[in-house]
Amino acid sequence: MAAAYTTRPEPSDPFVEAREQAAGIERYLRSGDALGSSLSRLEEHVTAEGREWMRRMMQAHLDLRAAAEVRVPVQGADGVVRGQARPATSRPLRLLVGDVRASRIAYQAAGVPGLHPMDAALQLPDEVYSYGVRRAVAVEVARSAYEDVQDLLGRHLGFSLGKRQLEELAVRAAEDFDAFYAQRTVVAEPTCDLLILSFDGAGIIMRTEDLRPATQKAAEQATQTLETRLSPGEKRNRKRMAEVAAIYTIAPFQRTVMDVVHGLRPLHDTAAPRPQPTNKRVWASVTMDARDVIREAFQEALRRDPEQRRRWVVLVDGNPDQIRSVRRVGRALGVRVTIVLDLIHVLEYLWRAAHALHKDAPEAAETWVTMCLIDLLSGRSGGFLARRLRRHAKDAGLTGDRRKGLDVCARYLVKNTSLLHYDRALRDGLPIATGVIEGACRYLVRDRLDRCGARWSLRGAEAVLRLRALLTNGDFDAYWAFHLEREYHRVHQTRYAGGRAPCPLPGPRPLLRRVK
Repeated sequence: MAAAYTTRPEPSDPFVEAREQAAGIERYLRSGDALGSSLSRLEEHVTAEGREWMRRMMQAHLDLRAAAEVRVPVQGADGVVRGQARPATSRPLRLLVGDVRASRIAYQAAGVPGLHPMDAALQLPDEVYSYGVRRAVAVEVARSAYEDVQDLLGRHLGFSLGKRQLEELAVRAAEDFDAFYAQRTVVAEPTCDLLILSFDGAGIIMRTEDLRPATQKAAEQATQTLETRLSPGEKRNRKRMAEVAAIYTIAPFQRTVMDVVHGLRPLHDTAAPRPQPTNKRVWASVTMDARDVIREAFQEALRRDPEQRRRWVVLVDGNPDQIRSVRRVGRALGVRVTIVLDLIHVLEYLWRAAHALHKDAPEAAETWVTMCLIDLLSGRSGGFLARRLRRHAKDAGLTGDRRKGLDVCARYLVKNTSLLHYDRALRDGLPIATGVIEGACRYLVRDRLDRCGARWSLRGAEAVLRLRALLTNGDFDAYWAFHLEREYHRVHQTRYAGGRAPCPLPGPRPLLRRVK
């Protein structure tokens, strides 16, 4: 006789309300009222009712788990056995679909915190907000102002959070940033490619208590001209520098002098396609100083090229402290690097000198800058150009303010003459411009943290910088998986003996019961 199967009856069905909610949505869509409605009205109704249906489905599942939970022996990491089992203790949870409650057994003992194995089985956070909410907040806070995030949560999720709550969730979301990159697998790359490092900085307006000591003192001494508006000097005294780093790989790209000259002019777009950076990583920190960020970048480079089989190139903008730090860190780590001064920064100084020499003659100024550029790219030293600049200033009879821009340019060229070997850089196919780090400064810092009226805390600014770096590098999804693993360890594994929470659920049960 063939075996017959029947569905196992459940003593109570926690999904009844969810089905009723779904049936109500269907009844509405079949109604005459819906048939006469606009798509916009239909969408609004179904979205709201659908969110409630999803909330009831999640609540029903949690209730189902609670009903299935069995008692287990529980021993904490402190060695104490929790022998008192108190059923039906519940905790609130805020999900993307709304608020629910999770009921579970609490295991207790005198003088020690209680434990909840079901929380570990569900991998719940130690706070009311689910990891889905925390992820959504992390992404949106990284992209948009707190006010915009509050509006988005209110319109699309049906609840809102205060700025301090948003900031705290962002801080929590970003706390595994360093550990994530420390454990990343190194991608094998051709040794003929160049390993490029670049550094820069951008100021962030901070709360007074989070400024560096010297800046904080200046801020406290500053006098505000108006109660709600800061003078330019006061704005400077409110900023703390975010140190930005970039590291990437790129194939050598040989160019001629005229390739570079034509490439700087928009009308000349006939250059050969350039190789694109690969394995690029950018990041920024407002808590670390420049030397620490530079050291961190060098350590990342050593992870990628531990035997230093590739040529390391460091692109700088001429900041003397930055250059000294690069050299000191390189010596301390036993690393040899080629330092190249960003050509665009050099051009800015040349243009200042050109405007001094050819104040009312823009075409003559452009011709003069072009000739200086050709000399630099051809191997003329900074000292040679500086002497020529001063001779031109003397011949033109420039004095005082008219001569200032020219003298500044000359001093800049002399000071950085050892970094101006562009002829060698072009011959060896090295990059000579800091476009990658300039873009990183703009995106990581200025586009989000340099907004009118914003005053950042140190923790909040650092968290947003980390989250934006993860999004920029395309690493956020991988990071979030890593973060959840670390969260499970912190929140649950560390609380139980042997780092293992007992499973409070029975083994898989068949949905069908065999009847003879």
